[in-house]
Amino acid sequence: MADNADRATELMEQTLEHALATRASWTGVDWARAECEECGDEIPAARREAAPWATTCIECQSIREQRRRHVR
Repeated sequence: MADNADRATELMEQTLEHALATRASWTGVDWARAECEECGDEIPAARREAAPWATTCIECQSIREQRRRHVR
């Protein structure tokens, strides 16, 4: 039977795999046109420069983080 640590590790691995797959699919993509995977709006250039791995705009990322806090 899996304990909480095992489930947390599995979730972290899945999240990392998803992030890497998403990043790999952007190979050769013009970063100036990168869009938020949540709302489809363009991710601001300043955010892409500060966090080139970001897949969401600041507003959508804030919503994600709020949801995570409520799940705990």
